[in-house]
Amino acid sequence: MSKPFWWAIAAYLVPTFPLGYAWHLVTFGERYERLGMYRDEVIIPFGLLSMVIQAVVFAWAYLRLFRTRREEWIRSAAAFAGVFGLLAWSFTTLPVAAKYQMSSVADFMMLETAFTIVQFLVVSPLIALAYRQPAHASATSGSHAHALQSAPG
Repeated sequence: MSKPFWWAIAAYLVPTFPLGYAWHLVTFGERYERLGMYRDEVIIPFGLLSMVIQAVVFAWAYLRLFRTRREEWIRSAAAFAGVFGLLAWSFTTLPVAAKYQMSSVADFMMLETAFTIVQFLVVSPLIALAYRQPAHASATSGSHAHALQSAPG
């Protein structure tokens, strides 16, 4: 496991935990309370464990699916945000809205969709920077071919 892998994990965890805590329990805490879906005492270690698992999987997948060439880091960050932001939203927002009782599904969907967008706008460029090749790397090395970038469009 390389240094960029650990940096990518940190690039996900360091902003996600405080952002998630502040978003769900402080900034919009009252709105989530009104939804009537939280327990009185949330189990923060479960949320943190979930984020650690996500960070490891995202860091592992990034290197295999997206380019690391220095000049392509913004494009790779945007692709990562689109792919994994949508995937995360499909795991965290849709099934909760489908299964849990709450006072307003629409409010929950709006809050969680906004959170996912903000989260991936923050973490995606950081993960891309963690894997971005140094300035002295050759123009052809570190370019990882994958189905997402080789598809027409």
